[in-house]
Amino acid sequence: MSKYHKVLVIGAGKIGSAIVQLLAESGSYQVTAADKAHTFLGKLNDLDRVFTLKLDVTESGALSNALRGQDAVVSACSYDMSDTIAKAALVEGCSYFDLTEDVSMTGTIKQIAVNAVSGQVFMPQCGLAPGFIGILAYHLAGKFERLQSVKMRVGALPKYPSNRMMYNLTWSTDGLINEYCNLCEAIEGGERIDLMPLEGLECFSMDGVDYEAFNTSGGLGTLCETLQGKVDELTYKTVRYKGHQYLMQFLMQDLQLGEASRRPLLKQILETSIPITKQDVVLVFVTVKGYRDGRLEQITDARKLYHQYRNGEHWSSIQLTTASSLCAILDLHFDGKLPSTGFVRQEDVDLGLFEANRFGQTYIKSNI
Repeated sequence: MSKYHKVLVIGAGKIGSAIVQLLAESGSYQVTAADKAHTFLGKLNDLDRVFTLKLDVTESGALSNALRGQDAVVSACSYDMSDTIAKAALVEGCSYFDLTEDVSMTGTIKQIAVNAVSGQVFMPQCGLAPGFIGILAYHLAGKFERLQSVKMRVGALPKYPSNRMMYNLTWSTDGLINEYCNLCEAIEGGERIDLMPLEGLECFSMDGVDYEAFNTSGGLGTLCETLQGKVDELTYKTVRYKGHQYLMQFLMQDLQLGEASRRPLLKQILETSIPITKQDVVLVFVTVKGYRDGRLEQITDARKLYHQYRNGEHWSSIQLTTASSLCAILDLHFDGKLPSTGFVRQEDVDLGLFEANRFGQTYIKSNI
């Protein structure tokens, strides 16, 4: 890269600040970190090639001014702000990237992308799941002449669970509730269907530890559309320690805290009762079954990714993997390794190029 690429990162929370730091440390980006709260911006002020900006994205004039002159914008704030930011990015002619797991919002971004100008891309879902998990699954699927099933399993788990829920908060509470409440896309019998969240419970063991997995929303990204008519079964499930799903069903279904009007109460309960941890581990588990050379075969890729200390700062695994994935996508975009205009899917990313990238290498250190 011969020049600094100008990137506006909106949202300076755990993931947004990690994105800013990774981009700034790389020496290839000039980053503006924007947030409506000064509290989140303070620690970013001392980084080289980083500017900070107090910004309320609901103020259209302020958002447009912040986007002007930027090469790209990253939405690292709540998913319900994504369409506002994407529409403003379209007008200002800069490319758009986000971390959303919300299926309907991704559809909205896709519609906005129809009007993209040459060289302008709109690429949602650039984190872990959706994100890297889709890149990996599509790569494995490409090894088969005829697909039978693609099973994607991901979990961000506390390394030392100590409560009955066997869980600690590791990322966005809004995102967690969203994926636990919304319908889950899948393919069964070759047909696209919607599954209920928190259903489809299955149990498995890895390295002597017992886990469970169940349906959650958004993790498939755009793979349902891409693989429809090419696979008999496609599912995504979130991994947790055993017993978690039972308690979440009690909260969200029996106590009806999953109802739209009661989700703010659920968020309050979780954030005041379940402590945050940076001592976590991310599990990535993809199994693809199909036919090669006329024989039924199965390939599995399983990875564990742990929290790390970087420059004296403790980074959680979900923070590192999510931020690294998006930064790798930005690199590939500016290097001309992705489609250059319009809507870009995660499965448009070549796994080899991703893992060879300086940021993407985060994902290749803990294969098991």
